[in-house]
Amino acid sequence: MPASKPIAVVTGAGSGIGRAAAIALAMAGFALALMGRRIEPLLETKEAIGQAGGEAQTFTADVTDADSVDRAFAQIAQAFGRVDVLFNNAGRNAGAVPLEDYSVDLWNDVVATNLTGVFLCARAAYRLMKAQSPQGGRIINNGSISAYSPRPNTIAYSATKHAVSGITRSIALDGRAFNIACGQIDIGNAATPLTERMNQGVQQADGRIAPEARMNVEHVADAVVHMAKLPLDANILNMTIMATTMPFVGRG
Repeated sequence: MPASKPIAVVTGAGSGIGRAAAIALAMAGFALALMGRRIEPLLETKEAIGQAGGEAQTFTADVTDADSVDRAFAQIAQAFGRVDVLFNNAGRNAGAVPLEDYSVDLWNDVVATNLTGVFLCARAAYRLMKAQSPQGGRIINNGSISAYSPRPNTIAYSATKHAVSGITRSIALDGRAFNIACGQIDIGNAATPLTERMNQGVQQADGRIAPEARMNVEHVADAVVHMAKLPLDANILNMTIMATTMPFVGRG
């Protein structure tokens, strides 16, 4: 049976930006399909949504594995009947590793999650959006300002986030015929456990170690909701949301 609410899928929904976006989407009237590798964090997100009066179901999947992704989206289609929005959020960092010391295994791991995973989830959602009635939907990819201004010694992360921009534009073009919109949100220094180290200091372009400003992750979640709620004849192709005083705009 078709759902009475629009359906949003959030990958990496068990923590950080994914959890905040899932809660905000639920509060904005979406029913949530929460995807992630581990069930325990997903259940915590589901509980938070339920306590706020929202609706969510959990689906475990490894975004680097095509069969796992396709199986999860098949389960989502069976549970909800359709997919209206995918927030393609799951990703990983790799720390700072000098290029000469960068292992092929680390490179492949980052590419598998940040690039192949984005492709696999977008492909699965695109297939459903193209086939469902009424046809169409929206894909929002989580990019990064690192695609435009990399941090020192982060070649794989920067390369994959740059590639996500190509995925976004390709889907935005190819999806026109099927009422599928695609946009990207590039986030700078949202306050999550992954960015706690910025309070103590991180390496800058000139070699200094310096603390960086962060912003409340709820501002990112609100931005995702704004993108998600647009009618399909309007699209934010790219949005940058960042801590105002972080060292992104200007010379390092």
